[in-house]
Amino acid sequence: MNDLDALRRFFEQDIPFNAWLGVKVDALSEGTCVLRVPGRRELTGDPSRPALHGGVLSTVADAAGGLAVFSRLDLSHACSTVDLRVDYLRPGHPDRDLLCGAEVVRLGNRVAVTTADLWQDDPAQPIAQARAVYNIIRRGREG
Repeated sequence: MNDLDALRRFFEQDIPFNAWLGVKVDALSEGTCVLRVPGRRELTGDPSRPALHGGVLSTVADAAGGLAVFSRLDLSHACSTVDLRVDYLRPGHPDRDLLCGAEVVRLGNRVAVTTADLWQDDPAQPIAQARAVYNIIRRGREG
């Protein structure tokens, strides 16, 4: 397994898109994580509502699923997204923080599967749910 603190720092600071989006890791353990994206007007997709852009939701679901998978891998390994399905349940508000909890459902030798819930005010009232499949790239020694 790997150093979760180092993984958290890498995820928040060293991935430029995550840093630009303002992604913070609220919780991280082996196989699970919770991410937070601070609300801001620029994340609006439909200004007539206003509603959070669906691309933000899918991006955060993918990132959270990937982080949950990485938390179960040796640091020398990697993963890439093969498939991502997002069900949009209700509109989110761009001025409120977005949270996403993801967990690894299955980690095989070559493929991992995750689920994620995205919410704003109440985790029991998700605004979207996601399921993703990741390709595992094992390098160097097996962990």
